[in-house]
Amino acid sequence: MEPVVATLIILAIISVGEVVSIATRAKVPTLLVVMIGIFILFHLEIIPATIIEASTFAVVGAVLQPALLVHMGTLIPMKVMKSQHQAVLITLIGLAFSVILMLLIVPLFFGYDTAVAGAGPLTGGLIAYLVTSQALQEAGLVSLMAIPIIVLSLQGIVGMPLTSLLLRKHSLNLRRSMDGGTYVAAAAAEAEVPKSETLKEAALKRLLLPEKYMQSSFILLFLIFIGGALAVGLENITGISYSLFGLFIGIFGSYIGVYPHRVLEKANGFSIAMAGLVFIVLNSMAAITLESIMSVLPAAAMIIIVGTIGLVLGGFIGSKLFKWDPYKGISVVLTAMYGFPGDYLICQEVSRSIGRTKDEEEKILNEILPSMLIGGFVSVTVGSVIIASILVKTL
Repeated sequence: MEPVVATLIILAIISVGEVVSIATRAKVPTLLVVMIGIFILFHLEIIPATIIEASTFAVVGAVLQPALLVHMGTLIPMKVMKSQHQAVLITLIGLAFSVILMLLIVPLFFGYDTAVAGAGPLTGGLIAYLVTSQALQEAGLVSLMAIPIIVLSLQGIVGMPLTSLLLRKHSLNLRRSMDGGTYVAAAAAEAEVPKSETLKEAALKRLLLPEKYMQSSFILLFLIFIGGALAVGLENITGISYSLFGLFIGIFGSYIGVYPHRVLEKANGFSIAMAGLVFIVLNSMAAITLESIMSVLPAAAMIIIVGTIGLVLGGFIGSKLFKWDPYKGISVVLTAMYGFPGDYLICQEVSRSIGRTKDEEEKILNEILPSMLIGGFVSVTVGSVIIASILVKTL
């Protein structure tokens, strides 16, 4: 199949997901529609399982992923980052409750090894899956190796719609506070700058390069890729995930004026980068067969259900401790089940559907996005890897 034709087919499926999401006002997330659609089309052999590879677009996503992480850092002003320590603690509380609940309940039915096989992936992403699957293989537990990939692939089906539902309720609360005149933009980016200045004017004053050079998409892409390459290089040196370095480089670079606010959007590369990431996510669906799902479905289902209950319980308790709206706190914790780009897409969809005006949409997005991104990074890039690394040592 020609790469352009393969890419066209996948983009058509993604567009259908977007249409469904817009039509349902974000009650059904785009990624959920796309993942289910791809799985059905794969296994009915309507499209070949090699279509993602044939498109070569996943390579674009892999190349642009470090750049996207740098971009994500430029979305969140430093002042907002300093205020997100509560989001970090609520996420950690949620992860702790989830793991403890899985280790207490799942072994009663399927054994301790099964609980460990699913705990790491459920509380995070691909890195935790790789740590877990490698440990299972080394321990000779080959029969359990299907569990982490099934959990990793299917947990979003539970996590994304649940998050979307809860974030909608939180956003409706925000909108009511706006109507009642009690809304306080605690996480809004404009809170960083004096009222007499716009965010754009304040950002331009901090830029290290003259504004005329920052209008060039090529110069901006070059600067973004410097940050992305530096993040990857630091991972090779330290062994710490480049996603953390990429986020930090974006935050610090934006603060000192290396990057403008929303740098990848200004470089006209954001949509392509997001499409590439979706291709990467979909690529994992090709390895799943109906038989492999059925063989581990009872264990995987229990891991997902028990783990989700733990995340919700921990998020609720953490929210009460820090006096957050539980709808928001639980949503932040649930990012462990899908991470980036799902958290970003859901925030966009919810703010777009709940906001009645562009101003309301921006206020809602500014309120929910920083905490959701922080929750996702804490769980997927740090928490889950630590959890997986510790648990596999007990096999």
